[in-house]
Amino acid sequence: MLIFENLKLALSSIRVNKMRSFLTMLGMIIGISSVIAIVSIGDTMRNAIAKEYENIGSGIACVYIVSESGYYGDNETFTLDELEKMEETFKNYIDYHITPTSSDRVDIVNGRNTTKVSISGIREGYEDVAKTVKLVKGRMINENDVLGKKMNIVLEESVAKELFGNNEPLGRKINVITQGLDGEERKEMNVVGIYRSEQSAIMKLLGGNSIKEVYVPQTALTGPDDRFFDIYLYRKNSVDNEFFRERVLNYISRIKNTSVDNIIYYSAEEESSSIDSMMNALSIGVGAIASISLIVGGIGIMNIMLVSVTERTREIGIRKALGARRFDILMQFLIESAIISALGGIIGTLLGCGVVMVGGSLVGIEVVIKPYVVVGAVLFSAVVGIFFGMYPSSKASKKDPIESLRYE
Repeated sequence: MLIFENLKLALSSIRVNKMRSFLTMLGMIIGISSVIAIVSIGDTMRNAIAKEYENIGSGIACVYIVSESGYYGDNETFTLDELEKMEETFKNYIDYHITPTSSDRVDIVNGRNTTKVSISGIREGYEDVAKTVKLVKGRMINENDVLGKKMNIVLEESVAKELFGNNEPLGRKINVITQGLDGEERKEMNVVGIYRSEQSAIMKLLGGNSIKEVYVPQTALTGPDDRFFDIYLYRKNSVDNEFFRERVLNYISRIKNTSVDNIIYYSAEEESSSIDSMMNALSIGVGAIASISLIVGGIGIMNIMLVSVTERTREIGIRKALGARRFDILMQFLIESAIISALGGIIGTLLGCGVVMVGGSLVGIEVVIKPYVVVGAVLFSAVVGIFFGMYPSSKASKKDPIESLRYE
């Protein structure tokens, strides 16, 4: 019964001093809302990034060799024959054929219109790429294109717009200009398809790659003597990344007679882990800074409670004269302090969640707000209220009843 009585007294005091109580809560509201928003934004970003890498495949890895001299010769580049032997060696560890890519951005030209793109060669057995591409017009590169070495190309929608404007691109000819070891090469290719690049909201926020990718048959783009600067491998999900990494590095080191230190291997899994670590560090750092406002809010509560104790000195004297114990007075002010702080925490939690949800809807990201963060924020705010309310409450409980009754 005593607890309920103290609750009634605390709520009554808050109602009588609404504005003062709200201003007292303000520091706690700002602190809790900041912490909630920062933690939830971090969780939201991590979730979005994890889904992004899940879509592109966490097993994808890029490998290339760094030249110590700056010249890229036989020991720093790969041939199709070497890739086929590598595929045979790692056939139990990879899902698709190893895919070579162009080392630099290439130019594609239609009359006076020129744009830079990243060119990706599709090889036999890599038909699964068609499942990840949303075609708008025409078709994707198929097996006949690969086996027939046909000079066909699939453009990204915005690239087609740059080259052809509002004109129909299908069936039109364009020139692809590549830079090889033997200098510049120009190849005329036929546009057979247009696809739409659906970059997720999170990748746009992170400054996703603005260079668009185009697809061609690898056999049309290269010959048996052509060389590649970097390659993509598609590790099976059941294969451990470190296990796979070590074997790939040792294999390339052996066939290229180069040090493992000169071979760069980075995977989507490693990149995702790196971003996750960065987001954790950022959340902790910014969250720690935001937590300072919680301390400021707690000090504000303590100051106002000290003022309240002074204002209610006669009330304390009357209660003690009627038989209230020191513990009763202590609990009265401690509960009031905890309620003010907890109410500030609840309002701050709602505000922080609201900001994150509105922000997520504006940029089109699925918001993640974990229940333990919400519960923890409210409980923590109450603990702050109890901690900073302890001194004023203790001071109130120690007041002499006779002196308190004489207080004007």
